[in-house]
Amino acid sequence: MTRARCPIVLAAAIAALLLAPAAVPRAAPLVADLSNHLIAITTDFTGTEVLLFGAVDGPGDVVVVVRGPVNDVAVRRKERIAGIWVNRDSLEFVAVPSFYAVASTRPLDDILDEATRRRHAIGLDTLQFTVMPDDDVDDPDAFREALERIKMDQLLFWRNPLEVNFLGDTLFRTDIWFPSNVPIGSYVVEVLLVREGAVVSAQTTPLVISKIGIGADIFEYAHRRAFFYGLATVAMALLAGWIAHLVFRRI
Repeated sequence: MTRARCPIVLAAAIAALLLAPAAVPRAAPLVADLSNHLIAITTDFTGTEVLLFGAVDGPGDVVVVVRGPVNDVAVRRKERIAGIWVNRDSLEFVAVPSFYAVASTRPLDDILDEATRRRHAIGLDTLQFTVMPDDDVDDPDAFREALERIKMDQLLFWRNPLEVNFLGDTLFRTDIWFPSNVPIGSYVVEVLLVREGAVVSAQTTPLVISKIGIGADIFEYAHRRAFFYGLATVAMALLAGWIAHLVFRRI
């Protein structure tokens, strides 16, 4: 090697050493996953828990938000007229999540301010339910409260956050409960790392809830062939009634 090339090689070696740390990828501040990405609903399905676990690279709070597929929901208010309960007013909400739950290491108000929670839709009170333009009622807030109450009674909405527990300084876990009446579809599980009131990292994990077996076949047929499914249901009801009539007539 000539003397002229020595400074060039030395400068290249020094540059490589200086740039080497930058070339090494840094560990992600948040890593999370689910114990199961598919919940199979069979005829004997009674609900299930899914474990969410992960790790962080340092101190902070973890917030988990689980959202189910959205759909339109009509809420009706009944009134008693002449001794008969009838539907009087109704309000239809657009793009309502079929399932919504939050889990956190501490109370949400201790982790994030209201503006940040609303920006990330964290907490049942931050969800924006749009109403159909043609619907007009005097007290839409009462209908929203009724919608939330119905969903919570069905265990499809959780007002109070579930607990996220740390195992040591970096590992965390939480159990998410899905009831037997959980709607099928694609769910989104979002995990947020919060430090000093700000979201510093986020990760989204998919979850699919699907029917399998004979229940899935009946469900699919009922939706694709609703007319024939209705006829078959009526025919089976008439047959059951006729058989019951014969049995009781002989007794």
